[in-house]
Amino acid sequence: GKNNLILYNFFTVVEFCFYLFFISLIIKNPRVKKTLYICIFLYGIMAALNILFFQGMNKFHTITYALGCLLIVIFCIYYFLELFRFPRSEKLVTNPAFWISSGLLFFYCCGFPLYGLINSWGNISKLIDKNFFDIAIILNIFLYSLFTIAFICTRIRRYTLSPS
Repeated sequence: GKNNLILYNFFTVVEFCFYLFFISLIIKNPRVKKTLYICIFLYGIMAALNILFFQGMNKFHTITYALGCLLIVIFCIYYFLELFRFPRSEKLVTNPAFWISSGLLFFYCCGFPLYGLINSWGNISKLIDKNFFDIAIILNIFLYSLFTIAFICTRIRRYTLSPS
């Protein structure tokens, strides 16, 4: 029954930084990796300043949330471009990075308009609020289902590559 908005605001900043760091691990281009590290650092500072001084801690940080969504979408798309331009073909079904980045791309493409506009909605009807909650649950289920597939792929790869 207590308000956890302050905790959720800071959690989402850490979450975006973590996901961006993960994407930096799967991207091969060193210049893009360096750009990504700079983006992580600048995003963390901007989001903390926004939460503490501009939008306030008692309001969801929609501006920096939208920016974090945009950064994840951009770098996931770059990962896919890099993956499909790679000269050696790879089986995507067993590639955990593919599943994780697919989940991140879908979740944050769909979550961008939902969470990005949450403060501007004001007093909305209970039906719209319930629909928003249901859509958020479906997006979470899809994201974590793709994460689960990625972890299963990791186990399958480990078992198939180990000597018998």
